[in-house]
Amino acid sequence: MDATYRSDLRDINELNFARFDAKLEQRLAEFDAKIDRRIGDLETRIERRFGDLEVRLERRLGEQTRWFFAAWATLLMAVIGQWVALIRLR
Repeated sequence: MDATYRSDLRDINELNFARFDAKLEQRLAEFDAKIDRRIGDLETRIERRFGDLEVRLERRLGEQTRWFFAAWATLLMAVIGQWVALIRLR
């Protein structure tokens, strides 16, 4: 009877382990799919943010360039005015 009991216990343990292993595999597959989905969402958000940042940076750089040329033109006119004034005084 002891050998029969051990054999039955071993069979029950093997069945329980097989069920546990199947459940674990299923949950790991679900977890993997969830992680992949979240990583995809994160990548999408990051790409969108970088796109927005690039647009803002280009806009600001354009504004800065316009102001730079305006300041340069103003200084150039002042230098030319001084040069013309020096020529007239001679």
